Amino acid sequence: MTPLHPGDRSRAPGPPLRVPLPVRHAVVLAVSAAAACAGSLAAARSQAPLIVAALVGLGLALIAGALASRLLLGRAVGLIRAVTDGLASFAEADYTLRVRQGRRDEIGDLVERHNRLGDALRAQRDDLYQKELLLETALDAAPVAMVLHDEAGRVVYGNGAARAFFAGGERVGQRTLSSLLAGEPEELRAAIASGRDALVSVERKGELETLYVARRAFRLNTQAHVLVSVRSLTREISRREAELYRNAIRLISHELNNSLAPISSLLHSGRLLLDRPEQRDRLGVVFDTIEERSAHLARFLAAYAELARLPPPAPERVAWRPFLERLRGLAPFTLRGAPDEPGFFDPAQIQQLLLNLLKNAAEAGSPPDQIEVSVRRLPTGELALTVADRGEGLPDEALGKALVPFYSTKQQGRGLGLALCREIATAHGGALALRRRDGGGAEVECRLPPPPDERAT
Repeated sequence: MTPLHPGDRSRAPGPPLRVPLPVRHAVVLAVSAAAACAGSLAAARSQAPLIVAALVGLGLALIAGALASRLLLGRAVGLIRAVTDGLASFAEADYTLRVRQGRRDEIGDLVERHNRLGDALRAQRDDLYQKELLLETALDAAPVAMVLHDEAGRVVYGNGAARAFFAGGERVGQRTLSSLLAGEPEELRAAIASGRDALVSVERKGELETLYVARRAFRLNTQAHVLVSVRSLTREISRREAELYRNAIRLISHELNNSLAPISSLLHSGRLLLDRPEQRDRLGVVFDTIEERSAHLARFLAAYAELARLPPPAPERVAWRPFLERLRGLAPFTLRGAPDEPGFFDPAQIQQLLLNLLKNAAEAGSPPDQIEVSVRRLPTGELALTVADRGEGLPDEALGKALVPFYSTKQQGRGLGLALCREIATAHGGALALRRRDGGGAEVECRLPPPPDERAT
């Protein structure tokens, strides 16, 4: 570029002159003072009275000040009003208003900051909207039924799985949680009302379903809300059962081969010994080995036949306290209450159920004096038989799979105890619920139906 010489008339373009607002105020005051002086001098020359001169000066000062303010301040008042209106729009989540201006002073800076704030808020709102849309799409496609309700129990959101599960595909918004659950089994309603994660087996639409229920409380827009999620584990359990049955068949086949192969070999050796009279004294060792392998195979198969050979229950009226006192002679526990009215169940099968639960509680590390058994009557007439402990508790994986046959967290466990308990409860027309215990440990609740005469009434 060629530098400009002092004599050149051309000038490089520069930014507009920035006149600070205090300077403008000073100019207004100076013009007003000059106008007042000029008016006073004019009145004095015309020999007018002093008060007239003062009034003339004051009037001229006001007129000059108004003209100078209008000339120098320009659109300042209008811009400030526009910025005020824009901030009010921001408070109502309308970020579209922009204020046009060309000033290079403090008011111009204020307008520019107002416009930048609007742009930033609109960008944040658009980004948040896209994230909410993505989250809502993901929740609506999730296979878990999720219902969000406020502190008063009004449902404010339900995803697609919740609409299908609770309302036959209809909308669930604006309904109450109690009306939404009105047609559901009592076990499911009790699990949701308990406020704790629970695994329950219920009968819905003529089929037995295993459901995992969870509740989470949080605050949304400063208001208390609760998110209830219900996940059906029936298909997963069926898939896991099929997989575990295949593994069990492979395991049983392996054990059978391990026992039958040596038995077959020993039988062949026994036949050879029969043809050699001088070695017949070795037949005792052969028979002893065959007997030992046969006994081992019988014990192994008996353990895996427990589920398959469970007979139908033969219920009868049983007094609770004598029944539980006899049970305490087999496994230690603390009795926390039982009704005076007798129950109606198969005593042998319910005893087996309780023994399995008490054994699990002891193996979970619970002190014997903190293993508790209680029986209480529910408003529906059902009896809730609960075994609670203070053991290691249940990890999430175990809580979701504990009722699956052959699943066990123990190194030497067969995974049949809880599955057998579920089968016994179901055979009695009841259900089994597994959940974490407040303060640590676990609770298993078996619900039994009332006697037939009470059901009729």
